[in-house]
Amino acid sequence: MELVEYSVQEGVAVITLNRPPVNALNNQLIADIDEAVGFAEDSEVRAVVITGAPHFAAGADITGFQKTFDAGGTERQASGLADAIARLANLEKPVIAAINGFALGGGLEIAMGADFRYLAESAKVGQPEILLGIIPGAGGTQRLSRLVGPQRCKELCFTGRHVKADEALAIGIADKVVKDEELMELAMKDAAAFAAGPTQAYAAVKRAVSRGFDRPVEEGLAIEAEQFARAFASQDARIGVAAFLAKEKPEFTGA
Repeated sequence: MELVEYSVQEGVAVITLNRPPVNALNNQLIADIDEAVGFAEDSEVRAVVITGAPHFAAGADITGFQKTFDAGGTERQASGLADAIARLANLEKPVIAAINGFALGGGLEIAMGADFRYLAESAKVGQPEILLGIIPGAGGTQRLSRLVGPQRCKELCFTGRHVKADEALAIGIADKVVKDEELMELAMKDAAAFAAGPTQAYAAVKRAVSRGFDRPVEEGLAIEAEQFARAFASQDARIGVAAFLAKEKPEFTGA
């Protein structure tokens, strides 16, 4: 991978976008993100942190759009990014996006593919595509509306404004906001806790929530029951129950 750094530390995969100065998304960076997420599907990985510095990702590389206009084609970058984000969202393990600087446009769309978004105090997020006469194309309207509600989503997409970290926390885009210098420490600490937890149960929660959301409650309950059965059949369930009865701390294996 040319533009993404990938490492694994005690069950936590760290995916770091590395296309200075702002991690503008081009086809190579998108392909590298997708490849890194594929590596994180390995069973030895039990939690993921995705990040970038000094900016998470400041949106698409607009020069690529101009080249497409000049060639008389249609921009296909969004579909590749959407596929990479879907792969990230479908990882059956907890994913934390640690956001420095800007997470704009496709950058925010990537972050919304994670389970949790931790923002540095100086971070700003937004969907500014409208300022170019276009709209989010890699899940922005859909994931953002599910986080903040349709009315707030329309306001953010209509104005394209940058949202500061404190507002992002207040409206539900961010899950935690910390001092800039504490961001990665917190993300790694929480990811390590997830990595030591019951991986199969985390996966069951993700499947139940994503598959049951927006469905009639009866269908959602059926999905939940199915996922409960899968989690109950895991080795970690046996470990957790045995540790509880023995009044000991469980040592989950992820199986």
